[in-house]
Amino acid sequence: MIVFMDTIVLKFGGSSVADNEKLKQVANKIIDLYNKGHRIVVVLSAQGKTTDKLIKEAKELSEDIEDRELDVLLSTGEQISVAKLSILLNHMGYKAISLTGWQAGVYTNNTNKNAIIENIDVSRILKELEENKIVIVTGFQGINENMDITTIGRGGSDTSAVAIAAALNAKNCYIFSDVDGVYTADPNKLPDAKKLSALSYEEMLEISNEGAKVLHNRCVEIGEKFKIPIITKCTFNNKAGTMISDIIEENTVKSIVQKDVSKISIIGNGIIRNFENLRKILDFLEKNKLEVSNIDIDENKVSICFKNIVENKYLEEMHRLLINEES
Repeated sequence: MIVFMDTIVLKFGGSSVADNEKLKQVANKIIDLYNKGHRIVVVLSAQGKTTDKLIKEAKELSEDIEDRELDVLLSTGEQISVAKLSILLNHMGYKAISLTGWQAGVYTNNTNKNAIIENIDVSRILKELEENKIVIVTGFQGINENMDITTIGRGGSDTSAVAIAAALNAKNCYIFSDVDGVYTADPNKLPDAKKLSALSYEEMLEISNEGAKVLHNRCVEIGEKFKIPIITKCTFNNKAGTMISDIIEENTVKSIVQKDVSKISIIGNGIIRNFENLRKILDFLEKNKLEVSNIDIDENKVSICFKNIVENKYLEEMHRLLINEES
């Protein structure tokens, strides 16, 4: 008999549930955690490119689509995901139930396409958890005061997951995707980028706002407000991920993010007080004769806007100077 210790929330992105084989991997990961004594709420995105496909098909019918109707259409993607996973888990011998956003009590404002979650009535979720079920909730959606379906913006399943975790006072919220954490730079651009074991909410928010597609920025804000630790992990391996919490560490550079081709941001707690790194940055710009249009410095970030396109080699050199040399 399993003795349940706590409640955790697991969110799986579209690439994690893209087909039936990947759904089986997700199911096994859930079962492993369930058998260890965790009550589990799962939040899912739509499978693969389902949302893009639905938008394309809708635009083939009309270029002038009412926002309300688009939300009704797009919400179906997540409903397919949760139903499939529930069918699979029940087949594997684990009691599971799928809930839409409105069945799970996710109430939003009246804005379509980019709604804000205002309240979550978790009574239905708690009822199902008390029956030892794995509860699977659609991400990205809720219901407004008019009982209309709303969606909360692209990437919004992250926000759904952390908001549900906060409403349940969950121990942790795990965000699973096809990457195994947050890196010091985009590993697709810099092969020597290093995975970070921990970040503060403030640092993660800066990284998200600068365009790194790791976490939806609104989910980080909710995590910080309600002190819910967020752990980013990979669905397809068991490597340690990155924990985002209210930790405050030494004033070191944590990440370098290139936004578009003419802006680089250097992010780290208290970077404004790290005079050695500020000197290194200015010396680097002067040495390479890089033309700068603007530099913004605040508590946790230095943002440099360049007059011209910034080649990858300069990003690599800056990463080596500010991160690799400190490691």
